[in-house]
Amino acid sequence: MIAIIDYGMGNLRSVQKGFEKVGFEAVVTDDPNVVLEAEKIVLPGVGAFRDCIRNLEEGGFVEPIHRVVREGRPFLGICLGLQLLFTESEEFGLHKGLDIIPGRVVRFPEGMTENGEKLAVPHMGWNQLALCGDSPLYAGVPDGTNVYFVHSYYVQPDDPAVIATTTSYGIDFCSSIRRDNVMATQFHPEKSQEMGLKILKNFGEFA
Repeated sequence: MIAIIDYGMGNLRSVQKGFEKVGFEAVVTDDPNVVLEAEKIVLPGVGAFRDCIRNLEEGGFVEPIHRVVREGRPFLGICLGLQLLFTESEEFGLHKGLDIIPGRVVRFPEGMTENGEKLAVPHMGWNQLALCGDSPLYAGVPDGTNVYFVHSYYVQPDDPAVIATTTSYGIDFCSSIRRDNVMATQFHPEKSQEMGLKILKNFGEFA
C-alpha cells in the first residue's frame, strides 16, 4: 500500500489517481500511524515552504517521515515534497527543512534569459529531463523526456551524487534526486502524461 501524506498542501487526488491508473493502491491519509504502516510513502506539496513545514510539524508527520526513511522504505517527494527534504529554504526568509538531504532551496536568479528573451519566474510548463544519475524512477524513460513544472525555487544538494536529473531554464538546475530509498522530483509526474505515469509506475514497482 502506498500512503500519500495529506498535510493540507498539495493536489493529492491527482497523485492518487495517477497511481491507480498504473495499477497500485494508494491512500490519501492525514494519520501519521497510517504512514508508519505503509509499504511506500509519497510526500506531495504545493504552496510556501514555511507553511508546509509548519503543517507537517502540527500534523505529527516529521518523526514518522524520518523513521520510514531510516527503515529503508521507498519514499517519493513531489514538487515542494522534494524541497522539504532539504536542510533549509530561503523562501520568505530562512526556514529549516526536514534535513534528510543536505542542501538548500534557492530562488531562480533575476534576469535569466534564453535566446535573448527574458525568462519568467515561476518556471511553468513543459521542459526536458537530462538523466545524470542512477534512479529507478527513470527505467524506460528516455533522456530528454518532457515533464511538467511549476516552481520559483529549486534545490542545491551539497552532494552532487544525489542528482538524478537536471533541467535547463536559464541555468541547469537539479530537477530530481535519488539517495538509496529516497527519490524526489521537482516536476509533477501526475501532470506529465504518459511518461509521468511511467515514473509513478516505476516507483510503485521499486522494492
